[in-house]
Amino acid sequence: MARSVYLTSVGSGGGKSTVALGLAELLSRQVERIGAFRPLVGGHGPDPILALLSERYRIELPLADLSGTSYAEATALVADGQREKLITSIIERYREVERRCPAVVVVGSDFADGGDRAGPRELAFNARLATEFGSVVVPVVDGFGQEPATIAAAARGAYHDLEDLGATVLAVIANRVPGPMTLPELPVPTYAIPEVPTVSAPTVAEVAAALGATLLAGDDDALSRDVLDYVVGAAHVPTLLDHLTEGALVITPGDRADLMVAASAAHVAGQVSISGLVLTLGEQPDPRAMRLVEGLNTGLAVLSVPSDSYDTVAASSRIEGRPSAANPRKVEAALGAFERCVDTDDLARRLRVSRSERVTPLMFEYDLIDRARTRRRHLVLPEGTEERILRATEILLRRGVADITLLGRPDDIARRTRELGIDITGARVVDPVTSEWRDEFATAYAELRKHRGVTAELAHDIVAQPNYFGTLMVQTGHADGMVSGATHTTAATIRPAFEIIRNVPGVSVASSVFFMLLADRVLVYGDCAVNPDPDAAQLADIAISSADTAARFGIEPRVAMLSYSTGSSGAGADVEKVAAATKLVRERRPDLLVEGPIQYDAAIDPAVAATKLPGSEVAGRATVFIFPDLNTGNNTYKAVQRSAGAVAVGPVMQGLRRPVNDLSRGATVPDIVNTVAITAIQAAAAEESS
Repeated sequence: MARSVYLTSVGSGGGKSTVALGLAELLSRQVERIGAFRPLVGGHGPDPILALLSERYRIELPLADLSGTSYAEATALVADGQREKLITSIIERYREVERRCPAVVVVGSDFADGGDRAGPRELAFNARLATEFGSVVVPVVDGFGQEPATIAAAARGAYHDLEDLGATVLAVIANRVPGPMTLPELPVPTYAIPEVPTVSAPTVAEVAAALGATLLAGDDDALSRDVLDYVVGAAHVPTLLDHLTEGALVITPGDRADLMVAASAAHVAGQVSISGLVLTLGEQPDPRAMRLVEGLNTGLAVLSVPSDSYDTVAASSRIEGRPSAANPRKVEAALGAFERCVDTDDLARRLRVSRSERVTPLMFEYDLIDRARTRRRHLVLPEGTEERILRATEILLRRGVADITLLGRPDDIARRTRELGIDITGARVVDPVTSEWRDEFATAYAELRKHRGVTAELAHDIVAQPNYFGTLMVQTGHADGMVSGATHTTAATIRPAFEIIRNVPGVSVASSVFFMLLADRVLVYGDCAVNPDPDAAQLADIAISSADTAARFGIEPRVAMLSYSTGSSGAGADVEKVAAATKLVRERRPDLLVEGPIQYDAAIDPAVAATKLPGSEVAGRATVFIFPDLNTGNNTYKAVQRSAGAVAVGPVMQGLRRPVNDLSRGATVPDIVNTVAITAIQAAAAEESS
């Protein structure tokens, strides 16, 4: 059973960051923590791939412990005839990482990183280390600028060379290929990942740093835009407008106010979305022109450099971007490319890493994305102009998590995406006010609510509201689920669902859970958001729904029915309600492990459980916590969230016939991505059970 996978380039470069990310993502869904290692690193600053993997996958070891030695030290040892000493020292460093991590991604040496090619940077060196580590090997062929025949030959050669060297090859990956292509058949899987401009393109910030530019205007969002092209402005305005391209960085002398204003206006007008402006020759722009550009609210960075346009373009074109922790958009684009082109399920089986029995927060989060992606569904997000929703949409589309419909005026959404410099190509935009579905939805809603006095005219106004429109999209099959609440209240989000979608047959009450991501485990809390004071039957429904939700997301349900009393140690109406609910759960679902009444400490702490409920299969090991009322549940989840530093994902609605989920108004972009993934998984499960 391989505990590590070793990436090695075939030649210099190859875009190993993308492949390393993809494999780390795959492993992170199977084991509670992963490690990363590089046999050789450069001597100037932190290694970028190690820094990225360490931050994204929360590797607790110091960066300095994740590498063997430097290229300079390795070259000196080899030159001194001490190659075996070098290999032994690298192996010892690797074993320290392996001892502390169930699985390790090893990123081999780069042929170009060490400068002098006389050092130990050949394929045989990496093959030898992989064998000593007990790693399976994934050779990465760089396809950038190569013909398909050349790429195919390199892939075939890489496999046979490594096999001849005694390495065990897991798969062969060609990265940055010029377009769709099929690699030659080999005894192992072969995958081709196309060049993704947003991954390899530098950001405006990276260009600015390389040029030593001065920032005249723009914020962090402006600096994070991808530079996909360079356009030099030297002619008249019409000529410049004819040559502007998507994502272009416009380079023009600082005294050409006309070109600066024209390019900015074209961007704001939506004719083309550029990435920024670079003013050359050290010429400061006319203040009046700068005020006009800033007044246009372009969202673009304006940079000033002392060099002329020719030297600026020459220097800029040598800059290559790479995924980094500082640029999560590139990370998501790289992962999206890897997951689209690589059969990750098959690769995971071939790795044969033992899956952890415990679900950790990192495993839970990354497993959500994978499960949603493999059963892709169509979700509607009513808050289509909200920045966090748009940024989450870009990630969701890049990772292939779900198909997305955004509600709002198309012009407003297009303007916001230009201002933010994000790409939501592939999302459908629907304006509820002008949609062709509005009359259909009004008729359906009026029929549903006629017992409440809703007329056709009133229904026509109500369904134009984004949350009602989105809910009706779900009800009528135009979408599989809905996520809202970034700017709307919980009541505004779930009220339409209660009115339109209604409960699953046999479930008396819809409810909610929070997934509580603690440092070392994931717990399920219900109900902390919807039902103020459920009776015993409703509490039993909440417990059963919560257990099923936990199981659906890979958490073995062991249900604790919480009370201020454990077992028969207390009395009173509240305790009796919990006892009655526990009895109902056992009668209706004898397959579930359930304990109650039980206090929180006895439910979660094995030492307390051994005293209060010895022999219980739930006490001390509970994973699903059912609170007796909203007051207790809401306060407890917030107390644990704040005092224990837990991440609370939810509320996740359950018991509805189709999934509608609420966001906290303080939700972050990752929160939104996780909630959409959860909703997509619920939608797939609902479809399979119907």
